[in-house]
Amino acid sequence: MPEVAPVPLSQLTTLRTGGLPARVVEATTSVELVQTLREVWATGEPWLVVGGGSNLFVGDEPFEGTVIRVRTSGIDELPGSRPDTVRLRVQAGHDWDALAAETVARGLAGIEAMSGIPGTVGAAPVQNVGAYGQEIVQTLVEVELLDESTGELSTVSASDLGLGFRTSVLKHHYGSVAERPAVIVSVTLELERVGDGDRPVPGAQLRGALGLDADAAVSLRWIREHVLATRARKGMVLDDEDPDTWSAGSFFQNAIVSEAFARTLPAECPRWPMSPIGDPMTVIPLAAFAGVVPPPVIEQREVKVSSAWLIENAGLSRGFRFPRSRAGLSTKHTLALTNRGEATAAEIAELARFVQQRVQSEFGLLLQPEPVLVNVEL
Repeated sequence: MPEVAPVPLSQLTTLRTGGLPARVVEATTSVELVQTLREVWATGEPWLVVGGGSNLFVGDEPFEGTVIRVRTSGIDELPGSRPDTVRLRVQAGHDWDALAAETVARGLAGIEAMSGIPGTVGAAPVQNVGAYGQEIVQTLVEVELLDESTGELSTVSASDLGLGFRTSVLKHHYGSVAERPAVIVSVTLELERVGDGDRPVPGAQLRGALGLDADAAVSLRWIREHVLATRARKGMVLDDEDPDTWSAGSFFQNAIVSEAFARTLPAECPRWPMSPIGDPMTVIPLAAFAGVVPPPVIEQREVKVSSAWLIENAGLSRGFRFPRSRAGLSTKHTLALTNRGEATAAEIAELARFVQQRVQSEFGLLLQPEPVLVNVEL
């Protein structure tokens, strides 16, 4: 295996926490990645795959296992399913924002609104990354997947990954293991050829974030530049000089609740339906009509509510931190828990628990962490 000198996980994660692993190996090709994983799995020892380290919250204790750094890269262009589309097969270790920049340069639409998201391509399907109304589920065709249970490499359709709001069968949710323990080796996306010209912007959420009217037309390059600027204002673009970006991005997921529960929250709390409102019309064939109209079926829909709003209105403002603590909420965005400089995982966990307690006390809702937690509990 391509073993390298171990370094603390605090140097490999954007939240800058984590102890020293027993061993670190780096895979720079897909063959190395598959071989390395099979060899590590055969030992039965703990293992952790690290790409960009942007969705990990790692504890302070040493990691008694092997860290596999995925350093693969490369883009292969394949025919699309239609003349106006193209497929890109991208290696798992390829930088996500570099991919977004490349697609914009090639005039390919589909992931431009996800510009600036830190991390690697292989991590993107694991939690169905998304921003401003775009999610990878909209363009993902398939992945090459190495299953831990069998050691077999297979091509798996996007429809078999259980992709939902910031989740998939591959994700380790807090308090549970992944439904399908596996590692992505490559990702295939299908994108639309639209060129460099101005075009209407699909999606009300993206238009709203960019301040565009419904009939506005802009280029992919314009969208990317303005998305990056918007994310930077929120401290969501990595910057070694800005402690507000020393985070795992949004630490808590926007909460998904029932419509009934959403009605208990203040009207000012932003919310978005997770599915369109169905047509209430009932059509009964005349030959089957018995003179009685059945009562309408009431569909219980889910609603996404703003966790940032809940945090702020539970009395926690941007920049909140405990006295003498080196962990704090971002001064730009309350959803980001940040390392203000050599904070321990214990300090960040203390802050995360306090945020959860305040929101639960005020609104009856327990916020769920978005990063994968390793050797640390809330």
